[in-house]
Amino acid sequence: MTAEIGAFDGIGFGYRPRAAYASDPSKSRGRFTDESESPTRTPFQRDRDRIIHSTAFRRLKHKTQVFIAHEGDHYRTRLTHSIEVAQIARALARALLADEDLAEAIALVHDFGHTPFGHTGEDALNDCMKGFGGFDHNAQALRVVTKLERRYAEFDGLNLTWETLEGLVKHNGPLVDAKGAGLKGEVPRSIRDFNALFDLELSQFAGIEAQCAAIADDVAYDAHDIDDGLRSGLLTLDMLGESPLAAEILGEVRMLYPLLDPVRTTHEVVRRQITRMVEDVIATSRARLAETAPGSAAEIRAAGRAMVAFSPGMAAQEATLKAFLYRNLYRHPTVMAVRKGADEIVRNLFARYMEDTRAMPEGWREGLDRAPDAVKARHVADFLAGMTDTYAEKEHRRLFDRLPDIG
Repeated sequence: MTAEIGAFDGIGFGYRPRAAYASDPSKSRGRFTDESESPTRTPFQRDRDRIIHSTAFRRLKHKTQVFIAHEGDHYRTRLTHSIEVAQIARALARALLADEDLAEAIALVHDFGHTPFGHTGEDALNDCMKGFGGFDHNAQALRVVTKLERRYAEFDGLNLTWETLEGLVKHNGPLVDAKGAGLKGEVPRSIRDFNALFDLELSQFAGIEAQCAAIADDVAYDAHDIDDGLRSGLLTLDMLGESPLAAEILGEVRMLYPLLDPVRTTHEVVRRQITRMVEDVIATSRARLAETAPGSAAEIRAAGRAMVAFSPGMAAQEATLKAFLYRNLYRHPTVMAVRKGADEIVRNLFARYMEDTRAMPEGWREGLDRAPDAVKARHVADFLAGMTDTYAEKEHRRLFDRLPDIG
């Protein structure tokens, strides 16, 4: 028996006070496929729940962030990274009187399109797909939530709200200029095709909640990659002197706690760095909002610049920190050796599946025998991108009876 909506009065819908410029769930632009509303959740809460219960979300548990799973149990994966991003995004949204649930949903879904083996896998798959439109993890995330997830009786994908889809696609800023030309190269076809059906306003900024999720991503990985790098031994505390931000914080910790052991020192540095960056974003964003005085979510999108941002000083320090991590961690010979093996796995699997689609399991190989190469390649890319690190390794052993050295 279906309960009447009135039976749930006072349950705490999430329709709480928020700023005029926040995304209002009661005024959502809706879903691609119309559905009746939930009597107990806002549309954005429902999006968040669908994301968490999806297959793609569970797969993030075994997808590389920087270090492959077998290198240690305590390193971040795409899943733990996404959870950390969601926590920071909610904190920012709360401070800016935006919709916390929407910020959380966008944070949790933002990495759905990533391949196994981190950026190595994406680079390899993009190279394999050069003649077929390339591969972009953001476009792939949109394919996952609008097509590839198959859970519901009435539609493919998760049928997320317009606001969540907009945030997923544009959380890093507009994709096209006023004339429709790509701002960072050609817009992937899957985004253009979907946009023709459900206009995501690609020339405008995303809502403030998506902006919170985007900068939360930077804050999270800037901090946890230091943590993982120190844990791995590829970074040392003394090396943090190359980054003014980390060096300053490390100096504070050592002054306050001169006898603190390295493990606790690391955690103090990381948590203080997150706090400093978050507080900088809040102060800077509040100042921008006061200066611009947007009266609606539409005015946030049309503002011509991001409202959620670092201060100029913090932005410079953050860029230096990223360069430090790139130089000393992401391009470290140990990491690069692992990247070489992971690159080989992805390329070998792509070539084998293209050569013989019957090498893919049931549910993926049907109907591809006579398909054009472009259709076949995109199908193979969908299959490969959805793999976890462990499944990709398993498939390579099955098909080639060996596994390249990945550390």
